[in-house]
Amino acid sequence: MDIVVKGRKTEVPERFRKHVAEKLKLEKIQKLDGKVISLDVEVSKEPNPRQADRCDRVEITLRSRGPVIRAEAAASDPYAALDLAAEKLEARLRRQHDKRYSRRGARRIPAAEVADHVPGVATLNGNGLVPAPEEEPEAVPTKKIGSLEVQGDGPIVVREKTHVAAPMTLDQALYEMELVGHDFYLFVDSETKEPSVVYRRHAYDYGVIHLSTDTMVTQAHSSDAGGALGG
Repeated sequence: MDIVVKGRKTEVPERFRKHVAEKLKLEKIQKLDGKVISLDVEVSKEPNPRQADRCDRVEITLRSRGPVIRAEAAASDPYAALDLAAEKLEARLRRQHDKRYSRRGARRIPAAEVADHVPGVATLNGNGLVPAPEEEPEAVPTKKIGSLEVQGDGPIVVREKTHVAAPMTLDQALYEMELVGHDFYLFVDSETKEPSVVYRRHAYDYGVIHLSTDTMVTQAHSSDAGGALGG
């Protein structure tokens, strides 16, 4: 394959033709594209004096069995324009070469090595699947309601009240419960001096719960807040 150098409306000196042969190395071009048919270099000159810095233009056309590749550049002299056009041609040849090479699969990277070549890519586990990203546990907000610390939104609604009350009998406690219209009433039993609860039952009239302190029970159930209302 020969390099054809021609001028369009300008003369091409022999010195420039030799420079073209030295600059466009056929061995390097054929290594990037082994199916090259012809390589044409056309030199033209811009007559407009306002474009003196771009008055010389060089266009390189490479024809092969594949797509035609062109590269052109303009500069203040044909040698500088040739250098720029040759760089563009080589860059386009390399891209075309890499594209063909990757399509054949010769440069395929094994899945296990993808993470080493491509930064930020997801890695595969032993089953060939992309593991789900580990989510950091969100901190559960804690708020203080009265004397209690409640995590999250709750469904707990706590209203804390403190009442000063003298010990009373069971009859007095029932009277106070009816007076305030509640279904239960907390009081201090005047006989036992222990906290007690009187409450309204469905099947019977009233029920009453007495709380007493037991050291053994306290140690065994230190996490319990208290007794539940029994039926």
